[in-house]
Amino acid sequence: MPGFDHIIERERGLRRTLTAGRMTMIAIGGAIVTGLFLGSGFAISLAGPGVLLSYAIGAVVALLLMGCLAEMTVAHPTSGSFGAYAEYYIGPLAGFLVRYAYWFGNVLAVGTEVTAVALYMHFWFPATPGWLWIAAFSGLLILVNARSVNVFGAVEYWFSTIKVTAIVIFILLAGYIVLRSPSILGAGGATAVGFANYTAYGGFLPKGLWGAWTAVLVALFSYFSIEMIAVAAGEAAQPEIAVTRAFRATVFRLILFYLLTLALVLAIVPWPDAGIDESPFVKVMRALRVPWAAGIFNFVILIAALSAMNSQLYITTRMMFSLSRAGHAPAPFGTLNRRGVPVRALLLSSIGIALAAVLSVTAPQSAFILMVSISAFGTLFAWMMIFVTHYFFRRARERVQAAPLRFRMRGFPATTLLGAALMAAVLLTSAFTAAFRMTLIFGLPFLGALGAAYWIWYRPDARATTSSTGSA
Repeated sequence: MPGFDHIIERERGLRRTLTAGRMTMIAIGGAIVTGLFLGSGFAISLAGPGVLLSYAIGAVVALLLMGCLAEMTVAHPTSGSFGAYAEYYIGPLAGFLVRYAYWFGNVLAVGTEVTAVALYMHFWFPATPGWLWIAAFSGLLILVNARSVNVFGAVEYWFSTIKVTAIVIFILLAGYIVLRSPSILGAGGATAVGFANYTAYGGFLPKGLWGAWTAVLVALFSYFSIEMIAVAAGEAAQPEIAVTRAFRATVFRLILFYLLTLALVLAIVPWPDAGIDESPFVKVMRALRVPWAAGIFNFVILIAALSAMNSQLYITTRMMFSLSRAGHAPAPFGTLNRRGVPVRALLLSSIGIALAAVLSVTAPQSAFILMVSISAFGTLFAWMMIFVTHYFFRRARERVQAAPLRFRMRGFPATTLLGAALMAAVLLTSAFTAAFRMTLIFGLPFLGALGAAYWIWYRPDARATTSSTGSA
């Protein structure tokens, strides 16, 4: 089997111009998506105050994942990223499955985000059809991604800056309420404020440990896209430095943002009220008497959705580019324009937008929920495979006694195996969670179909190559 340099050479042509600073902000912003602003209410309804435990478990998984990815990316910075690593260290079939499952899931995720964008714009323009907003914002972000990786990086940097600034301001204001106000005036009268709210309504785990565990699914959904840092490393000016810095900055800031934000929300808003009729963030801002609270919050989640959509277009484009260069997709999707952008792969990866536009007219509510649960499988499967790949990666380096890398995942193999076990358990749990039941019902047959496609179209070529090599 050719060395990994063969894969890097195969994917050559993309421009390495992303700076370490932009890489860090892209990674942080990529994980601060609508899952935090809107999904947190659903998670709280599943677990109560125990949602802090749920997000802490999710943070542990994200920390382990970023550690494994950072080490492999320092060794092999390429846009094929974890798909290319699976291909080389496990086998071509693994690389095929990881890249296609991840690509398809994120193509659908782009559709869910742009559908959400149309709903957010309805807040200000209720009479305008949703498909117009879908077309307008989709066209804008496709143009951003088609221009150059620098334009993508600049836009995503400012999206991330807005989201991070909004969260920091929220933390400061909410912290002031918790420390200074014994109560707030809500719709039903005065409500107590303080950490006593953690146990005042059925205890810290009112839905039991099972409730806290099922909320881990929502927590992981909130952390999705942190893996984008490994894909973007293929276009980083100094990938080894950029990835190391981004890992250290991203993980700990994300844990701080998510856990501290939720801790303050639960101290201000009684958990039974947090996710019933509106986002817990809106409730806190109403408690703060912030003028135009609903409008401000709507703007922030609009930016979060646009940022997620921008990131997903970027990731899916690079995954399809990698599949094409590996010979697992038509060759035109591996071609680059004069700015070093795989535009044809970008246009193919935009099909989720077209699907969202149709469904926004025919079945907006039911289709959105279905697309979310189905799209989750690709990323959940890819995360689990990242841990499995890292295990094979380290064993392979140990066999050849390779020199230590600039960054190493600590605690191997225990930490890698723990991450893989947690992801396998989360995938299994989705079958018993109503909102995510379609994740495995769709995902397992989809993997089977991908495996069959690989054996029908690609495996015979591999056998022919092997037999000709042997006869020679």
